[in-house]
Amino acid sequence: MLRRVHTDCSLMLVAVVAAMLASCAWSPRGERAEGPPAAPKEPVVRDIHGERFVDEFAWLKNRDDPRTIAYLQAENAYTESVMSPTRTLQKRLYNEILSRVQEDDTTAPYRKHGYWYYSRTEKGKPYAVYCRKQGTLDAAEEVILDGNAMGAKEEYFALGVVEVSDDGRMLAYSIDTNGSERYTLRFKDLGTGRVLRESIEGTYYTGAWSADGKAFFYVTTDDAMRPYRLWRHAVGGEQAGDALLHEEKDERFNLSVTRSRCGRFVLMNLESQAANEWWSLRADDPTGTLRLIAERRPNVEYSVEAGPDRFYIVTNEGAVNFRLVESSFETAGEAAWRTVIPGRDDVTIEGVDCFARQLVVYERDRGQQRICIRGYKGEPEQRLSFPDAAYTIDAGDNEEFDSHVLRFEYESPITPATIFDQDMETGERTLVKRQPVPNFDPADYEVERRFAPAPDGRQVPITILHRKGFARDGSAAGLQYGYGSYGFSMDPGFSSQVLPLVDRGMVYAIAHVRGGSDMGREWYEDGRLRRKKNTFTDFIACAEFLIREKYVAPDRLAIRGGSAGGLLMGAVVNMRPDLFRVVIADVPFVDVINTMLDPLIPLTVTEYEQWGNPTDPGDYAYMRSYSPYDNVEAKAYPHMLVLAGLNDPRVGYWEPAKWVARLRSMKTDANVLLLKTNMEAGHGGASGRYDAIKEEAFIEAFILERLGVR
Repeated sequence: MLRRVHTDCSLMLVAVVAAMLASCAWSPRGERAEGPPAAPKEPVVRDIHGERFVDEFAWLKNRDDPRTIAYLQAENAYTESVMSPTRTLQKRLYNEILSRVQEDDTTAPYRKHGYWYYSRTEKGKPYAVYCRKQGTLDAAEEVILDGNAMGAKEEYFALGVVEVSDDGRMLAYSIDTNGSERYTLRFKDLGTGRVLRESIEGTYYTGAWSADGKAFFYVTTDDAMRPYRLWRHAVGGEQAGDALLHEEKDERFNLSVTRSRCGRFVLMNLESQAANEWWSLRADDPTGTLRLIAERRPNVEYSVEAGPDRFYIVTNEGAVNFRLVESSFETAGEAAWRTVIPGRDDVTIEGVDCFARQLVVYERDRGQQRICIRGYKGEPEQRLSFPDAAYTIDAGDNEEFDSHVLRFEYESPITPATIFDQDMETGERTLVKRQPVPNFDPADYEVERRFAPAPDGRQVPITILHRKGFARDGSAAGLQYGYGSYGFSMDPGFSSQVLPLVDRGMVYAIAHVRGGSDMGREWYEDGRLRRKKNTFTDFIACAEFLIREKYVAPDRLAIRGGSAGGLLMGAVVNMRPDLFRVVIADVPFVDVINTMLDPLIPLTVTEYEQWGNPTDPGDYAYMRSYSPYDNVEAKAYPHMLVLAGLNDPRVGYWEPAKWVARLRSMKTDANVLLLKTNMEAGHGGASGRYDAIKEEAFIEAFILERLGVR
């Protein structure tokens, strides 16, 4: 568990900071320092499977050591010094990004239990205001939560749960004020506007109401930040009387809770990286018994939706790319499953939504998403079509079960987020809202979908965005983005933040590497555990393709990735540092072996099925072969900007800090290496929208400056 430095260390902290700043020749005029901070080396030996590994910077993991905070602050000061010549550029980029933001805006209202819900933003204010209107959109507005008022005195502010009871009277909401992702759960009487006295600490993202609105189901985490306990709280009562409904003992499994859209069930999901187990509870009987839907089995994943009279289950049992089955509400176990849509070699079923009369199936066919609408009694299937070569579709706010209208969101690199209502009976499609983007004309840009050959012959998709009329002559600068983990698909959506780069003639490319599910389930399986290095070689192949096909100049390619995508950055920069000019690593997971050897670190045990367990000699050898921190060498590296969050529960701040310290001590080049730690935030960076834009402008200024783009 992360802890703050004790106040009695403050005087020592000031002295250490001063010493570190002195070591990097800090200039009082804010000019560029002569050299970076030097982290002290205190060797710690790791002996495992016959290998001896010396970790000189393990001490940075100790947040209570005043030198740790001092080092991070010295690095921040050095970063600010080096970046000071770009302040004008940062301001220009900030204004360019902001100029494409509709500051006064309202989300598309959706209907639920007789109310229309929406949120709105106001110019100059960082957070959203959550509102509703009763009956019609012409009714008076009722503000249910004002993020600006709640976050006014906080350096960091984020909402987690925001759930209104079925009768519309009670609101459950949770807040995080330091980025640790440990939320405080509160309740508000929307009739009187009064916030109830109970306050529940240490809760997680998910929660669900009982049908009568008298009980709320919530989840708490253990010391390793694993959501593992499900509780029932009697609203208006004391937390001491809350009932513990389930405690998940297996450290590989996370617990979450939700309410089925039909309203009949509270659903508990126990999920590891390679298995699921779902339980149901009647929402109108909150003190009843949880019922097992199907027990967990190794490497069998399934998800559950409740239809009019049975469960609809998407599972990989007997189908690599998943199949759709149905099961009665009363009968548990896979033996009772009946196939609705069988598994297919070229089509992946990614999820379903159940309505009273229609079933919506979300699929991926050869990398492209699609929506299929079908009846429960064998009616002809509708398949929705979309115009762009590369795009993203997501389910919208479909809160009403007894509805014949499907709301979905569509976007592409040149199409801002667009919300449609699809009449599932008539086929009529209605545009509800297209996100307004000032100073943007899609006709000025082009999107391409290309494929790069990987070393093993697989074809890796690349989505490429550039200005219309772009000349492929090998002179342009480019930014390539990648992730490639957990089966998350990097579907190409709209981002106004990349437009300042593209408007300056740069190419922006997304590499859809293995480890994601961009090309189906096999694409994911082929990029995890002992096949993880396919993710890295795919990314390198995409970079080589962009250079070979003259989209970018050989010496003008920047790359970017965050979290597990930061692991990707660290791995490829060790493998091919000559290929990249600039690297942006956001909260990077780079100290793979040390982290995965420590079961007390948040998320470690749950990640064994993603990366492997280094106590196994084979897993260790494979992970050791690519772990970025373990493979830093005495050689030249590109210009690098590394970002961290002090309160990050997912990737400890010490991972990027140790990585930068080791790179500083070993690299042989004179290229810039910067570490910037947000001392008030966690994994997601700044919480307010204006601060987030400032962070992005800072990053883009680093990219442009180092690539020589004006």
